[in-house]
Amino acid sequence: MKAFVFPGQGAQFVGMGKDLYENNAQAKELFEKANEVLGFRITDLMFNGTEDDLKQTKVTQPAVFLHSVILALTMGEEFCPDMVAGHSLGEFSALVAAGVLPFEQGLKLVETRALAMQKACEAAPSTMAAIIGMPDEKVEEICATIEGVCIPANYNSPGQVVISGTFEAIEAACVKFKEAGAKRALPLKVGGAFHSPLMEPAREELAKAIHEADFSAPKCPIYQDVDAMPHTDPAEIKENLIKQLTAPVRWSQIMAAMVADGMTEAVEVGPGKVLQGLIGRTYRDVTVTGKQ
Repeated sequence: MKAFVFPGQGAQFVGMGKDLYENNAQAKELFEKANEVLGFRITDLMFNGTEDDLKQTKVTQPAVFLHSVILALTMGEEFCPDMVAGHSLGEFSALVAAGVLPFEQGLKLVETRALAMQKACEAAPSTMAAIIGMPDEKVEEICATIEGVCIPANYNSPGQVVISGTFEAIEAACVKFKEAGAKRALPLKVGGAFHSPLMEPAREELAKAIHEADFSAPKCPIYQDVDAMPHTDPAEIKENLIKQLTAPVRWSQIMAAMVADGMTEAVEVGPGKVLQGLIGRTYRDVTVTGKQ
């Protein structure tokens, strides 16, 4: 069975989507529609901006979404998923690619999400850190001992968990993780504590927009971040998407579930190769490729 997976924030790079825009008429039309919907030329920032331009949450999220979704929509019969999933922001890309949301509505939700998250980050300065070489259970155990907000946010692969919280809590946690034998406890250069309770104001804002959107049944099951389970019911998909902002991304559990359900091939659609690496290092029997 073939899975198509979609990357999240952090996969962006200057020049992303430029070849697609220049060489595919349908893609160019969709990119120009996105410029119109957003009210600024995001394509200028994607194709010729700076790394700092692309690091702004309000730019990064729509940019990664557009690259992934426009690729999927222009693949024709080559896009033939038996199952889909997306890492954090990538879940929105997966939903549009799988027919749950139309292109413009998906983009508007991503714009709402990005602006709400940026606002929440500015209201409560916070950060994240990658913990390498420690079992999930041990990460959870140490996080529970830290004063303040400090929780596992991304279960990326066995032995790689990203934690999220206040600056003070994450700094204290990194010290404890190193003392406990973690290979690395690396603070990340991110805008805030994504997938933590500190995103609650953004979750409330996004929930309203999601409730007002029309969701259709997907063309194949979508494995969602909050529970790593396959879903096809639009109402369930909506509720899980709302929970996603303050809940951990269970990516390693999603991959285990997909493999258990018969995945033999995984195609990453969008910028970067992060998901290819996470899947390939863990599941040697799965054929992993990318589409940029």
